[in-house]
Amino acid sequence: MLPAVVQPPSKGLARAALALTVLVLAVAGVGCPCQGLVNVSPGLRWWLFSNFGASRMCPEMMKSGVPLRLQDRSPAIGRFYVNGCTYNVDDARQIVQVNVSGTGYAYLAPAKRVGFQLSVSAEYRADFLLAGDDAYIWAKLNRVVAGPSFQLGYVENRVVDLAANIPPFGSLANFLGNQVVSGELVRGFTVVHNDGGDDFTLGLLQPPQKPHHPFEVKDSDRFTFANETVEIRSNQRDFLGPFEVPKGDQALYLSFQLQSAAPLGVYVVDKRTGDVWREGYQTGQPLGPAPGTVYASGPIRPGVPDSRRYALQPGQYYVVLDNAAAAAGGLSALPAMILGSDPGAVVSYVAQVGE
Repeated sequence: MLPAVVQPPSKGLARAALALTVLVLAVAGVGCPCQGLVNVSPGLRWWLFSNFGASRMCPEMMKSGVPLRLQDRSPAIGRFYVNGCTYNVDDARQIVQVNVSGTGYAYLAPAKRVGFQLSVSAEYRADFLLAGDDAYIWAKLNRVVAGPSFQLGYVENRVVDLAANIPPFGSLANFLGNQVVSGELVRGFTVVHNDGGDDFTLGLLQPPQKPHHPFEVKDSDRFTFANETVEIRSNQRDFLGPFEVPKGDQALYLSFQLQSAAPLGVYVVDKRTGDVWREGYQTGQPLGPAPGTVYASGPIRPGVPDSRRYALQPGQYYVVLDNAAAAAGGLSALPAMILGSDPGAVVSYVAQVGE
């Protein structure tokens, strides 16, 4: 595991509250004695969020996949991608209702890879606190309004009884729908803003707590999309992102640390190609090459720190980590029946954009 973060990342819903944070800090920075007023005035806190933050929630939720974990700080085992999102602001009750739907994939023994669809509606109460040099912005779950409505699709191991109990998780559908996916979405989020940027985490942190990340990121002008650890079993993939390169003079920067017995393949594709590739992966189509242009590819070697820069045209790009037989010269996916077990690959990574 890598050292703690020095300059943590911005990600996902972090930007949903960025506008109101900038406004509050700008007012406080010019000498107005506003910190105490903002902290004690529920009406002002709600007005700031509902007018400057709520409208950003859906666009940001739809930008990249939500990592799915069995427990806090464990490697991600899959992702959920929001492809439909609406929100409603209720000024009388001071809540925001968010309605999301989407698809995803996860790996869970003995079913192996599964694909699914999910929709859920939840109410959040938005709040924030100025604590010294940090601003804590929260979306606190008020209640689940509808769902989760969960539907399993592809299941790699067809002999598994999806309705049966799988110790210690219960039924596979119940576990993925109610515990993993919905649990990540409805437990709220925290954004910690300071001079170093914005750090996002699911769940609610209280000052002076800070989000945990596997990679140390040095101070720089780069924007950090993601800083996490993922687990990829044999003949499986993970679709990171998509990450946006907004300008022609910027590049995508990636750093990896791989724990595995063999190399792992990495591919960079544009969003259109990645969406088609991911859809085929989570619906159980045969593993194959990218259905479009691959802008960069190559192996990640175990135990060797790996940093790379990709000069790309403005656009959105997936970074695909591939533990399938075709990756890394066919070395990374010897069948589990030959090895006697499937330890998979654990990789920590950080994804950034900058000049």
